[in-house]
Amino acid sequence: MQLTDIRPRLLLGPGPSPVSPSILEALARPTLGHLDPQFLELMDDVADGLRLAFGTDNTMTFPVSGTGSAAMEASLVNVIEPGDTVIVASNGVFGGRLAEMSRRMGAEVVLVEAEWGRILDPDAVIDALRAHPGARALAIVLAETSTGVQQPLAEIGAAVAATDTLLVVDAVTAIGGTPVAVDGNHIDVCYAGTQKCLGVPPGLAPITFSEKAMDRIRSRTVPCASWYLDVSLLAGYLGSERKYHHTAPINMVYALHQGLSELRAEGLEARFERHARAGDRLKAGLVDRGFTLFAQEGHRLPQLTSALLPEGVDEGPLRRRLLDEYGIEVGGGLGAAKGKLWRIGLMGHGACDENVDRLLAAVDDLFGSAVA
Repeated sequence: MQLTDIRPRLLLGPGPSPVSPSILEALARPTLGHLDPQFLELMDDVADGLRLAFGTDNTMTFPVSGTGSAAMEASLVNVIEPGDTVIVASNGVFGGRLAEMSRRMGAEVVLVEAEWGRILDPDAVIDALRAHPGARALAIVLAETSTGVQQPLAEIGAAVAATDTLLVVDAVTAIGGTPVAVDGNHIDVCYAGTQKCLGVPPGLAPITFSEKAMDRIRSRTVPCASWYLDVSLLAGYLGSERKYHHTAPINMVYALHQGLSELRAEGLEARFERHARAGDRLKAGLVDRGFTLFAQEGHRLPQLTSALLPEGVDEGPLRRRLLDEYGIEVGGGLGAAKGKLWRIGLMGHGACDENVDRLLAAVDDLFGSAVA
């Protein structure tokens, strides 16, 4: 396989999402050194754009040099010490991953679970917090990529804010597509990814830490178990000292800068509305064709739709035909939902009527009159 052999795909899966020509062009700009004054100025501008996208005034806001899972690990490893109690609210794959990472860091994990496709009952999460007042952190997923569920956070955030516990939130699929409201929801550590609604290739992971979280990091009794992800070390590079820490992925930062510039130009509210319109059209079209929406009604992500296929339809072969014959990628189910559903993303540059129409037309061709 040569690069020239690669055929373009319409990326309508759970990520990565389609990348605009201007972001691809940004990747090709001349590479600078990671301590070049021009690049450092660009990093400052990226941090400002991420504060807008997150909905925060946090000083410690930056892109982790890695994908969303690296930021997930950074969010936990900086605040957890061995023996800490961590409450993890899980209703899908990525809640489960938060629990697994916490255990590997030596935490005692208290698991609060909900059925896949359903939200976590805020009262159940708050009850766990009351039962474990010494918990170091409470971790939860805002936009569960494995199910398409959008978790309400206002009550949980207010309850955590009244304690010494830190609220850690996964916003990988949310950022740029639906409100995150870090400050409004009293979130202490929030991380995301570039490859979803920001429309940037995978490789960077936005993250933000509140002052409450930074105070916890400064008061650790043992050093952070990860040197690479240690925020206290990264602060030396990101702050006024500009101390060398690692070589940042320069051209990926260019791409993120361009993606955030496009977000600013469109406006957050307009972007949220665009994702909502496209998501509503897709959901209605799928239901008309015999699909059953999987996520709980009233808590469905607009940018990521999970749908059970009509009875008797084998999703795997059909999804492969969609890719091979129509050049359209959608995602299959993960974990407990494997082989049962499609996960269809309309994110970033890909959230538009044209892509909805193209996908539904392909589904009509594949299914024929059986699901018309």
